[in-house]
Amino acid sequence: MSETDPRAPITRPIPPPPVSVETRPFWDAAAEGRFLIKRCADCGKAHWYPRAICPHCFSANTVWEESPGEGVIYAYSVLRRSPTGPFAVGYVTLDEGPAVLTNFVDVAPGDLAIGLRVKVRFQPTEGGPPAPVFAPHT
Repeated sequence: MSETDPRAPITRPIPPPPVSVETRPFWDAAAEGRFLIKRCADCGKAHWYPRAICPHCFSANTVWEESPGEGVIYAYSVLRRSPTGPFAVGYVTLDEGPAVLTNFVDVAPGDLAIGLRVKVRFQPTEGGPPAPVFAPHT
């Protein structure tokens, strides 16, 4: 199959993510294969991207919570003009509620669909901690 074949699985290198004091617990857990999200202890809402202040009620009373990393594709786009071949990015709505901007892997672009059940995986990056990506739930 060629790189432009819509049946070919998506793969591409991922640059290392920025790691800060605020996000270090997330990246440390990712290195162990665990997916963490933040939840506000005051309003009870989960949020993504992990940050200290709740984006819903602006409380600083947030806690880390392990997530199974399962959800559905909310939106996606296949980028076909890339030196590494086509790849797909989009949003996954986690079962806990937050939407995660992500890369999709181990799926042919033609097999992506809104509402497809997906699960987090961790992909090595170019010199940093592994990054969360999503693949069809099996």
